[in-house]
Amino acid sequence: MEEKTLRSGFVSFIGRPNVGKSTLMNRMIGQKIAITSDKPQTTRNRIQTVYTGEKGQIVFLDTPGMMRARNKLGQYMMSAAASALKEVDVIAWVVEPDTFIGEGERHIAEALSSVKTPVVLVINKIDKIQKHKILGIIDSFRKLHDFADIVPVSALNGENTGELLDTFFKYIPEGPMMYDEDTITDQPMRQIVCELIIEKMLMLLDEEIPHGTAVSIEKMQYRKNAGIWDIDAEVYCEKPSHKGIIIGKGGQMLKKIGTLARQDMEDLLMAQVNLNLWVKVKKDWRDSDIMLKNFGFRKEDFK
Repeated sequence: MEEKTLRSGFVSFIGRPNVGKSTLMNRMIGQKIAITSDKPQTTRNRIQTVYTGEKGQIVFLDTPGMMRARNKLGQYMMSAAASALKEVDVIAWVVEPDTFIGEGERHIAEALSSVKTPVVLVINKIDKIQKHKILGIIDSFRKLHDFADIVPVSALNGENTGELLDTFFKYIPEGPMMYDEDTITDQPMRQIVCELIIEKMLMLLDEEIPHGTAVSIEKMQYRKNAGIWDIDAEVYCEKPSHKGIIIGKGGQMLKKIGTLARQDMEDLLMAQVNLNLWVKVKKDWRDSDIMLKNFGFRKEDFK
C-alpha cells in the first residue's frame, strides 16, 4: 500500500479589521484560540495555530486588521500584519461580501502588488447575503488582484470551509509535519488567558475603553492535588474614569468580565479556574515602548 504524500506549510490570514479572520481560523482548527468580537482591532498580536488532517499540516497566522496606525501599539500591530506577508506559502485575504471597494481594500491590494506568494481571496460572511450576489462581488475584487483562487465561505456556520482547506493544500509544498498531531497552537497559555479577558471587555464595554486596556498575568499556577488553576491578572487602562467603568458599581462589571473569562479558561484548560482580577491605571501605555514590551508587544520580532 502506497504511503500518502503529506503537505506542510504556512497560511497567513490578512484583511481589514472585523472581517472575521479570527472566527475563520478558529473554525478551521476546530477550537477557540484567537479571540473574536464584533468590534474592530480585536486581534493585536500575530496568533499562530495548527491544523492537522489527512492531507498534512497547515500553520495558520492570524493577524491584526490592516489600517493606519494612531499610536505605537498601532504601529506594532501593523508590523505584525505586514510581516505575515513574508515567508508563507499562501496568503488568505479575507473580505466581507460587498461590491464596494474602499480605501482599506485598495491599501491591502497595493501591499500585495509586489508579493509573489499565491493569494486566495476568501469572501466571508456569505450567510448574510443572497447567493446570486456572490458573482458580482467576485467580479469587483478580481479587478484588484490576480488571485490564485477565490472561495466564498461562512466562518460562522462552516459553509465551504472544507473547500477552503483543500484550496490551501493545493499551494502548500510536500513535506513532513512541523508539529505533533495534537498541537493546536504555539502561543503561550498565559497569552491566550490574557486575550480571553480582553475579549470579555470588548464584549461588555464601550469600544473606546477595551482598546485602551492591556492585561498582565501575575500568577498562573496549577494545584495538582485540587485540580484547580489559580490565576491572578492585572488589567491596565489609561484613565481613572475608565478604571471606574471597568470595575462598575459595587464591582459588578469586573465580576461579570471575570465570570465569562473564567468559563472560557476552564474550557481551554479543562480544569476548574480560580480567577482574580485587579484594575490599575497606566496613562498613555499604548505610546510607551517600555510598557508595550512589558505587555509582550515586541516590534523587533516582525522586522
